[in-house]
Amino acid sequence: MAVVVKYVVERNGVERMTFTTKKEADAYDKMLDIAESLELMLEKVDVPLSEQQIESLALEIAKSKEDFMTILKGGKDPVVTKAPAKNKKADNVSAAQDNDEKKVS
Repeated sequence: MAVVVKYVVERNGVERMTFTTKKEADAYDKMLDIAESLELMLEKVDVPLSEQQIESLALEIAKSKEDFMTILKGGKDPVVTKAPAKNKKADNVSAAQDNDEKKVS
């Protein structure tokens, strides 16, 4: 029989996440603290958002806090997202359809 230590992050009596290291659990707990503070701030914003939207937005900002901090300090977006690559099969189908249309004409 093995003994396994688990660190459980709990908020308002609800188990949120379980971790195997204290460091990970503490980091997640801190992220939830930040999200909670952001929720309070976002509730005061003069933009119509539902409670669920505020909660989701605050959590996403907290997850990416380093990127937001960089941008708020005047830096460039550290995450460069590329447009999704075109599906080559779809391109080939389109090209084949064009060729078929030319043959029919």
